[in-house]
Amino acid sequence: MLLWRQFVMEWKLYLRDRGATFWTFAFPVILLLGFGFMFREGAGPMTTLVWVTEGGGHAEDAALTKALTHVKILKLDSVEAQHRWAKGETAAQLESSAQGHRLRVNSYLMAQGQTAAQMVQQANLVVQAQAKGLQPEVIPISVESPGGRRNAGYGAFLLPGLLGVNLLSIGLFGVGMVNVAYREKGKFRRLGVTPLPKWIFLLGQILQRLTVSLAQASFMVLVARLALNIRNQGSYPEFFLAILMGTAAFMAMGFALSTFTKTLEGYSALSNVVFLPLMILSGVYFTLDAAPLWIQKVLLALPLAPYVKALRGIFNDGAHLWNHAAGLALVMAWGLVCFFIAVKRFRWN
Repeated sequence: MLLWRQFVMEWKLYLRDRGATFWTFAFPVILLLGFGFMFREGAGPMTTLVWVTEGGGHAEDAALTKALTHVKILKLDSVEAQHRWAKGETAAQLESSAQGHRLRVNSYLMAQGQTAAQMVQQANLVVQAQAKGLQPEVIPISVESPGGRRNAGYGAFLLPGLLGVNLLSIGLFGVGMVNVAYREKGKFRRLGVTPLPKWIFLLGQILQRLTVSLAQASFMVLVARLALNIRNQGSYPEFFLAILMGTAAFMAMGFALSTFTKTLEGYSALSNVVFLPLMILSGVYFTLDAAPLWIQKVLLALPLAPYVKALRGIFNDGAHLWNHAAGLALVMAWGLVCFFIAVKRFRWN
């Protein structure tokens, strides 16, 4: 009964700040819907190629245009094309004249520019083969997830990443920052002289955050299903069990970090030192396959990257928990270490 009262009290305190409660649930959904609708048909918008034709162009331009089936071609004169290039708006620019072709790739937009350049080179090889009487066949491409499921677009990739980073946010800011505030304002000292057992107080916080994480995950999955037609390919019990495991690990991290600072200002700086690199470098918003292999291995030793990988495996590929046992074991090991540190360093004042 005492634990239930503490649990209800934690929920009342949480709901009292309506603005924070609203954005906790709304902000990740806004990100999911924004990127999901923006890149709904695939990994991104169609590649744009600026094409400059001088002196009537080249004899093969018509055939090359026909071969560039998956590229949006924007034909401009040299003056307008140069103005656009100088402003940094062009990723790849094809220049054709009677002497031949020249391809320019913007060094600031390498991802889009290299994609366009590869398509132009492939189309050019097709045109050259056709000029020699050959009929080359392009190998068909099927976009699938590692588990064999067809990719539902960027939204399906993003959803598990947002869930993972939100659980990290609950742990670092919803737990760690709250505890620092309690300690700084003397609430812990006053609680220490009350009949309320410490384990009741701490367990009440833990249970309330666990229910928040489950509610948030359920809401995001529902919105993704209704708005973007993103379906869970795996087991819901295993998926939500993974949510609980991640919540526990990241809450322990928040508890541990809160013992290293005495003020909210200090904790804000410390938590951002942990949160921002993990959010950016753990594959939440984009893959890290272009990074050197040793960097990828280092990142997989941190807690968020293997956790997001496990969530994607379960949700998008239909994998089971044991398929990602190593990654989840690493996440739980981080949680246990952080919990041990938190217990050793916890003080009521």
